[in-house]
Amino acid sequence: MASPREVEEAGSPGRRLAQLADISVSTLATVKPRKAEALAEWGVASVLDLLTTYPRRYIDRTRAADVADLAVGDEAVVFAEVKRTRAIRNPRGRARVEALVADSTGDLTLVFFNQPWRAEQLSVGSQVLVWGKLTEYRGKRQMAHPIVDLVARVESGATESRMLQVIPVYPASTKAGLTSWEIGTYVKEALERAGPLADPVPPGWRRRLKLRGRTEAMRSIHRPETAAEPWPARDRLVFDELLRLQLILVLRRRALERAARAIRHHVSVDELEGRGALDGGATLVERFVGALPFDLTAAQRNALAQIFGDMAGPLPMHRLLQGDVGSGKTVVAVGAMLAAVQGGHQGALMAPTEVLADQHFLGVRALAEGLEVVDPGRLGGRRPVAVALLTNKVPAKERARIVADLATGAMDIVIGTHALLTEDVQFRSLGAVVVDEQHRFGVEQRAGLRAKGRIEESGSDGTVDPDLLVMTATPIPRTAAMVVFGDLDMTVVDEQPPGRAPITTVWARGGLEEAAAWERVRTEVAAGHRAYVVCPLVEESDRVVARSAVDEHKRLSDGVLRGLSVGLLHGQMPTAQKKEVMDRFRDGDIQVLVATTVIEVGIDVPEATVMVVEDADRFGIAQLHQLRGRVGRSSLPSWCYLFGQGATEDAAARLSAVERTTDGFELAEVDLELRGEGTILGERQTGSSGLRLAKLRRDRDWVEHARRVAEDIVDADPDLSDHPTLLDEVRFILDDEDATFLFKS
Repeated sequence: MASPREVEEAGSPGRRLAQLADISVSTLATVKPRKAEALAEWGVASVLDLLTTYPRRYIDRTRAADVADLAVGDEAVVFAEVKRTRAIRNPRGRARVEALVADSTGDLTLVFFNQPWRAEQLSVGSQVLVWGKLTEYRGKRQMAHPIVDLVARVESGATESRMLQVIPVYPASTKAGLTSWEIGTYVKEALERAGPLADPVPPGWRRRLKLRGRTEAMRSIHRPETAAEPWPARDRLVFDELLRLQLILVLRRRALERAARAIRHHVSVDELEGRGALDGGATLVERFVGALPFDLTAAQRNALAQIFGDMAGPLPMHRLLQGDVGSGKTVVAVGAMLAAVQGGHQGALMAPTEVLADQHFLGVRALAEGLEVVDPGRLGGRRPVAVALLTNKVPAKERARIVADLATGAMDIVIGTHALLTEDVQFRSLGAVVVDEQHRFGVEQRAGLRAKGRIEESGSDGTVDPDLLVMTATPIPRTAAMVVFGDLDMTVVDEQPPGRAPITTVWARGGLEEAAAWERVRTEVAAGHRAYVVCPLVEESDRVVARSAVDEHKRLSDGVLRGLSVGLLHGQMPTAQKKEVMDRFRDGDIQVLVATTVIEVGIDVPEATVMVVEDADRFGIAQLHQLRGRVGRSSLPSWCYLFGQGATEDAAARLSAVERTTDGFELAEVDLELRGEGTILGERQTGSSGLRLAKLRRDRDWVEHARRVAEDIVDADPDLSDHPTLLDEVRFILDDEDATFLFKS
């Protein structure tokens, strides 16, 4: 009989993922009905679910460390059987569980305090994997509070000897009543009955990247014969996961390129050198750059050069602009929209919240002040660049005027929220679309705004699409960006504008440091500056122990900040009231603003020099970095104080990282290390159809390889007709939303 490797090299089709997904685990002889229910409850319903439940570690019993060989002070892993368990309560009612475990060479005692459930977990006869430090107490060898993996319960009836094998340890579930040993038994049968697996990766690429065949990899990761065998197997299966995602992104990009035709904007990189603000012959972009009260940073110039190159090219721009807090992304976005306006088109910027849209409107209007465009209908043939704000709170009469001006072309740039997507909003010629904080918008919303700019091309029976610039103010690691935004060209603005003073960040761990923070607030306010105080909640909650903005506003006003003008801002306030509060804060009528995270992104008050974050350990790294970015927006020295005890190890690591550095990209890497991919990529990329095994922290190279292979395959075979197995897998992992994303992105 041919080996799995020989079968794969010969091109045998084998079983496909979709076929394995159609086979219920209940068809396996080793899975009894009660266990099938437990597996389903645990999220394992099909054979594919079972085979992609990968071991989390391995016990190398081929080189076993025996109990008798351990010396006091050694940290070791022990594979043993539970011989005796007893639960003891002292006179104060505190529980202590002792379990005697043994292998063929000796025994030791495991001790647990205040964990009475251990008595049930460690039933006599069960086999356990124990990791801990060997100590001695009253002449007895013991481990206190070791890490325990329950490998097999005595009642499971497992009889197979694995004493001289490499044993996979699966993420067992005590709640569902599933042990690692049982899962391994089910996987063994599934592998035997599945037979050869279809391998979608072309043999040439497998050889080039030194990848094992899929059948061999699946067997090696679940049933390794040596301790080294799982790692190349893991590389192969990681590559498969990443290749599927990259194929979707590349297919999406190529579909967009095939279907779309660009507006060829007349804009050049040379215009960035213009200083002809008073020169009547200067272009709008030249006048914009020349009128700026500051010099563009090298990073901003590079970003605009890339954007202008896209806008002048034959394909619609599809670019991600990623920048750190305060790096000047808005200036770049305005430059892109003005490049469209100078050719007779319009620009639109869509933001996820009214507060952020209002802030963008103020910023864009200020940057466009004094700029003019050609208008033959006006006396003198010119008029100011028209900028409008369109949200659901705009009065009906004003809204009707803005909508009419957008339709006739009298309005050049519009800033708005979801209100831009309503049916009555139509553009005469939308040339550039900017979407800010894009992760807060759905696929249909982004596609809907871009579709409003699809216009008939002069002298052609086709249509042209506007350019799209997606912005994110939350830096993410390059590897994660390649997975989330792999269909976009990426531009990074990684330089702060000159003249910005550094922000001093202090993690206030106790009362003295908190008192110093409030003294700093009073000092800065006395100097004519402003301060923020951020709380995690709007109102006090019985379920969450954290300070609320409403209560903190009253406490500070009556206490440590008595005599100062203290305002309150949160998302549940009416829009008009929020606007009034922000206007008063900008003007200095309000000196200290107590707020929720409604101020997280987009608020720009240069006079604000102090940020106090209450219960900072309740916020993530990215959120803390965004909040800190509300200060330090001028040449004034600024401070950020983080209040919180860092009650957990992760919380302490987050606060320490934010205290240590103001580099958003460095913090993004720390965040990836602490949280993993799940919360950064979102559920869609890390669920059952996404990343089960790949970890972006350690698989950066495989992300790059997968991208290169995906581009090579799609460029040679745009519809994957020559790669039926790959096509089948791409279709298999696409749900309805993914399919919409693929064709409407």
